[in-house]
Amino acid sequence: MPNPSRTKANLGAAWMNESDIRTTLTKIHHNRNQHDSLVRTAATALDRRRRDLESSLEGIGVRDRTSMVTKALAGHRAELARHSKDSRLALTRELSALAERVRSTEAHYRSPIQMLMRDTLGSERRSRIQQQIENSGPVELASLAELAAATKDKELAAALCGRIGNMRRDDRPFNAGELADVMFGDLHRELSQALVEAERRVLEALQADQEFETGKGNPHRALQIAMLKNREDQIGAYAHDDDNEDEEAVDDAPGTTPNERIASGLEARRKPAPAPEPTD
Repeated sequence: MPNPSRTKANLGAAWMNESDIRTTLTKIHHNRNQHDSLVRTAATALDRRRRDLESSLEGIGVRDRTSMVTKALAGHRAELARHSKDSRLALTRELSALAERVRSTEAHYRSPIQMLMRDTLGSERRSRIQQQIENSGPVELASLAELAAATKDKELAAALCGRIGNMRRDDRPFNAGELADVMFGDLHRELSQALVEAERRVLEALQADQEFETGKGNPHRALQIAMLKNREDQIGAYAHDDDNEDEEAVDDAPGTTPNERIASGLEARRKPAPAPEPTD
């Protein structure tokens, strides 16, 4: 349980329920793919221009040809960037705003136990259970915790977590965090990963912008993106897309929305490992 003396409320945190977060993440996916499509189209035009220049200057020496192509491409890159700047800027601003909305809800999803206690707040049944178990001993509390976990009884679980919060740590017959994880662990991991993914999507868009306009990205930002991907892998609620080409295919394919991808990942987590084949 959190230490009250060290807990300070974040009264500026925005509220979004899990459905709101999933919907916003879907918008982030769509926005990111639109931005990537703009950059890819411009990059394709730049590459076509390079091939045309190299073909038309075939008779010139390699050194002079390379210099002329480089200068011409720099001007063409600047022109393409100027023509697409407003559209790209609008998309990155919208993407940043959407990600910030998701990120601002983090205070409400710090842990499964926080989500469990909030979900059952105001429940008369939880209050009655708390009264009934006020004088229960460790053996009975442990038995009830097992029942709550087996039946996914959130009100019973919340009452039990509240009860052992008043006990000495060494006397507690079960771990409140583990019981809360049975109830809200999957959802907590999904939303935690959504917060990380939203941040990554913004950085990827900014990186793609810089790579297109200047021909090279920001090494520090690239490291941040890699670290966020690693964090997503560690959470492991659902699989993230490793590259934008796959994202475009996923975004356009029927039956592969972010919500369905998340659901597929969660289902995979719940499947038991295959039994080992019998040996002779």
